[in-house]
Amino acid sequence: MTEALLACGELAAARRWADDTVAVTPGCFRMNAFVARAHVAMAQGENDQAEQDGHAALALAVETGSQLRVPEALEVLARAACSEHNHRHSVRLFGAAAASRAGMGGVRFPVYSMGYEAAVTATREALGDADFDAAWTEGAAMSTEEAIAYVQRGRGERKRPASGWESLTPTEHEVVGLVSEGLGNKDIAERMFISPRTVQTHLTHVYAKLSLDSRIHLVQEAARHV
Repeated sequence: MTEALLACGELAAARRWADDTVAVTPGCFRMNAFVARAHVAMAQGENDQAEQDGHAALALAVETGSQLRVPEALEVLARAACSEHNHRHSVRLFGAAAASRAGMGGVRFPVYSMGYEAAVTATREALGDADFDAAWTEGAAMSTEEAIAYVQRGRGERKRPASGWESLTPTEHEVVGLVSEGLGNKDIAERMFISPRTVQTHLTHVYAKLSLDSRIHLVQEAARHV
């Protein structure tokens, strides 16, 4: 259902289904749900959420031994890297995904192809043909296990702190800004094209990162950073 709604462009409904599915499915099925939600988040412009879900999917691939959706997880992480202008890393992941999929004899679902060609083209234009081809070859030379390990090592190099104002993601900052304008969760959800449940999830993360326990305190904290 998440995939069908994503294909139809019903992003808020797709996100609700994805959130519900992630919450209740176990094992490799949960990995599939993370991949689906990652692509929905990418379509919503929530690159941080997409990246988190891509990493979660790969962690479950290691845990369960299931690799069916690893190429899709690698590609969403490649697109996230492209959006951050980390083009060489992005191309390596695209190459690794292509090789992994070819090794399994699989195909990419059309619903997961949305935005793919644009990201690949952007990385090629940024690097030039020679560097693009070299990076793609480097990625394609990795086994699926090596590609996952490469991604996990790279994640450890992220610089964002775990707590405090600087730890908030761009999406969390947007939610805080709308809270400061006096909007309720439903109105924020409509403004951001996500579900009220997703808004509350973002707020829960924000409260934890800032050690706050109420909307009032959050607005006060936000005012100090204007």
